[in-house]
Amino acid sequence: MIALIGAALGHQSRNSSPSSAASRSLPAASPSNVPRREHRGPLGEADGVVPDGVTVFDDAIPAVANLNPDLLEALRRAATDAANDGIKFYVNSGWRSPAYQNQLLREAVAKYGSEKEAARWVATAATSLHVKGEAVDIGHPDAAVWLSKNGAEYGLCQIYRNEPWHYELRPEAVDHGCPRMYADPTQDPRMRN
Repeated sequence: MIALIGAALGHQSRNSSPSSAASRSLPAASPSNVPRREHRGPLGEADGVVPDGVTVFDDAIPAVANLNPDLLEALRRAATDAANDGIKFYVNSGWRSPAYQNQLLREAVAKYGSEKEAARWVATAATSLHVKGEAVDIGHPDAAVWLSKNGAEYGLCQIYRNEPWHYELRPEAVDHGCPRMYADPTQDPRMRN
């Protein structure tokens, strides 16, 4: 399982998801469903960009501080218990501004060649759970492995098979286990406008 998750994470460093890696290396495209009226200029921490080394305990970072309080509390309980196993939860991405989400989507379209293929990795600002503060991407493959084994105890569930780093709060998972995963975001009814 560690090898599988490591392979799925591929080129990612502990503090980059496909979307954050894309934001550093890809030119912007302009998909038709991304509003033209948006933030101009460089995006930064105030938009949800996560600097290296951020953990679930870094309240000064908007990507962490703007997460749903129940999600953040569950993450912190899990991270505290994981630390007993020598595992540290880094935040690769948490809350994002709509402008940042739109930028990530444009970059995914440029990378994957179409809006349809980009949708397997990046949601629109209108549908993104990151924009709502209800999703977090956890870094280091060992943290993703730990959460895949133990996350349900905290209500933390991997939602997409293609994104072993993406977790959302599902309180019912504590008693009933995590719901069946979607293959990718295109299968998730919440992602439809």
